[in-house]
Amino acid sequence: MNVASRDSRISGDCVNRSAIEARLGAPASYDALYQNFQVDVPERYNMAADTVLRHAGGPLGTAIALVCEAADGAVTQFSYDQLADASARVAAVLKAQGIVKGDVIGCYLGQGVEAALTYLAGFRLGAIIAPLSQLYGPETVVHALRDSKAKLVVTDTDLWPRIAERRADFPNLKTVLVSGEAPEGTHRFDDWADAQPYLPCADTFSSDPALLLYTSGSTGLPKGILHAHRILRGYLASVSLFYEMQMGDRGQVLWTASDWSWVAGIFNVMMTGWFFGHTVVASRARFDENECFALMERRGVTHCFLTPTALKRMAAITAPRATWPNLALRAIGTGGEPLPGAVLEWADRTLNVPINEFYGLTEVNHLIGNCRDLYPIKPGSMGRAFPGHVIEVIDEAGNPVPDGEDGEIAARDDDPTLFLGYWDQPERTASMKVGQWVRTGDFGYRDADGYFWYRGRNDDLIKSAGYRIGPAEIEDALVRHNAVAEAAVIGSPDPDRGQIVKAFVRLAAGHTGDAALVTELQAHVKKALAFYKYPRAIEFVNEFKQTSTGKIDRKYLRKKETDK
Repeated sequence: MNVASRDSRISGDCVNRSAIEARLGAPASYDALYQNFQVDVPERYNMAADTVLRHAGGPLGTAIALVCEAADGAVTQFSYDQLADASARVAAVLKAQGIVKGDVIGCYLGQGVEAALTYLAGFRLGAIIAPLSQLYGPETVVHALRDSKAKLVVTDTDLWPRIAERRADFPNLKTVLVSGEAPEGTHRFDDWADAQPYLPCADTFSSDPALLLYTSGSTGLPKGILHAHRILRGYLASVSLFYEMQMGDRGQVLWTASDWSWVAGIFNVMMTGWFFGHTVVASRARFDENECFALMERRGVTHCFLTPTALKRMAAITAPRATWPNLALRAIGTGGEPLPGAVLEWADRTLNVPINEFYGLTEVNHLIGNCRDLYPIKPGSMGRAFPGHVIEVIDEAGNPVPDGEDGEIAARDDDPTLFLGYWDQPERTASMKVGQWVRTGDFGYRDADGYFWYRGRNDDLIKSAGYRIGPAEIEDALVRHNAVAEAAVIGSPDPDRGQIVKAFVRLAAGHTGDAALVTELQAHVKKALAFYKYPRAIEFVNEFKQTSTGKIDRKYLRKKETDK
């Protein structure tokens, strides 16, 4: 990236407007920021050291780092000093169980102090955290634990029973730490409070692995996406931009309704919030649009990440400030699917709060997006390339195409958020690259003003309500039901979710395709995989149109749905 002068370079932690303008010696503009921005990544770097541990013992040591609301309404909070001490004690517990640098730790938990301490303690030891969503069904969790060869898992009394009887299916797992009453064969996670703190923090390289995120692809079971400690540095500027360049202001409060097992929860709120010394709020409550507003008012939330689906539900409340007059909201970030212009207008009209969209993949993220304080939003567009990211639209050979011409959106292979690779899948990792470009699988174009516009995907991946859903695992779950002989799953257009999961099912002999079977098959998928992966529509067919190679013609099925 071109840099105007060394003295005017803007680093990743210089993120509020006054600091940017002081560095530039001029009013902030998108062009000036893009041309002068750099992502600083030290050779040796650790995410725990650069967040909670950096603030502990310093001016922000007694500031509140974490506020947790339990399902029963009980509230606990930790200062940066307290969170650093608690994570040192959890690190001692993990170390006593044999965890060393490079080991994989499964984190099968919802939002809360247990997850926060598992992340921080794991990073302190140089271990790799594999987040496992509480929304996952047992098949997905078992696959991730087996595939990652996790040596230890931290979970709780609500979640462990879902997979306890499958323990033989992940033989590398040596230790299970359970928050709450520990069943036979497990250990008490809560004993960390009595452990002697293990104070050292691993001297990790910025390129050392830290996170193993399991996410759906267009084929096969969920794949592990391995990220290094450096990923946090790559997120700082883009998070700051979609939070309106306000992360440098003191006393902010961050929250998300998204699970902390998703990259959005981990980096759009938790780790980024702690880097800048803010308060992070955790809640175990299930999403409800009214409770969403109530929680934000109750906790003084200033910045939040919410999916477009969540925002659509919240936008049904026509006058939120009338009911919650003390809302402290300053900016909302969103991503995962296009946001309707009507929701942007609702936020302007009723909240006087900007909603900034952004775009990226778990593999390479926060590539494109908006910051209303810096440049105008074009409703319907993806936004502009975020500073620190070089983005092009390319043809099949990897050559950039002219503005206005369709192609595949691609990031340069030195992108600061780029993953290390797919877990144990080097060929799949290599297939993402063409020349110096990392392919996203998403097609679109860039206009003359530098705004990107989305066209669609080049594979079968389903994007529904912000979730990436792979059809293969749903098809596999369906055919394991004795009523199903064959199944094909696609994304069907939907005005609220972008797409919904739709299954075409050919029944086994002796079964009738009626409403009762639809409900049964939906429940079957929910239990096996995850609630958000179940087919919201099921169509029974007598036979499938096939390709010339004898495979189900999913392209035909997708076109059939689009043409309706």
